[in-house]
Amino acid sequence: MGKRSRPRISAVTSHWSTGRRVAFLAAVLAVLLAGAGFAAYITTGGGKGFAPAAKPSASAPPTRSGTSAPASATATGTVSPPPRLSDPLAYGRAAAVMLWSYDTRATTRDQQLAGMHAWMTTETKYTDWTSIQAQVPDPLLWSRMHDQAQYATATVSQAHFPSAFKQALAEDPAALTEAYIYAVTVTGKQTIAWKDGGGGAEDRSVTLAVQCRPSADCALVAIAPNTAP
Repeated sequence: MGKRSRPRISAVTSHWSTGRRVAFLAAVLAVLLAGAGFAAYITTGGGKGFAPAAKPSASAPPTRSGTSAPASATATGTVSPPPRLSDPLAYGRAAAVMLWSYDTRATTRDQQLAGMHAWMTTETKYTDWTSIQAQVPDPLLWSRMHDQAQYATATVSQAHFPSAFKQALAEDPAALTEAYIYAVTVTGKQTIAWKDGGGGAEDRSVTLAVQCRPSADCALVAIAPNTAP
């Protein structure tokens, strides 16, 4: 899978309803990017972290209550736990590695979902679990990947705030202080391998919404459908 195109944010989101925009990041990114264009842009799904394309499952997401510790390794398989970071760029880098990494040899699909859910913000007003859950192949495809002993590792080359986000923030710095959600674009490489020596690698990029409130650890909010420059 190649890199996804990078259209202007206004072109991507012009057809979305005001209600859907306001439902997510209404008081923050709606102001930052003039009319909530980025809010809709960031909540419509994301680039695939897995090599095979797959439809999201209709199963309910794993639950996460309060600010309790991440689930045990048994419950989350090989998915790394969320780091305790207060820097949105550093958290975005770590989240991208998590999203682009998996090991069907040692992790079930339910464990993968539980591990990913541990990275999410607990503020239901903002969280978009659907865009994260959509990264995981459906049960049948996951089973086939397991049969092939497929796994992936990832490295990150850089992370930055998209230009539109920086420009809007410069114009109205106070707009960020409602939900403290940042747009972070991350680029890197995913390496995939399977049994009998099969494998390959590809460059990857993704734009994430990351929440980093003062005096609190960062958390993942959503994945954008396209990468913002």
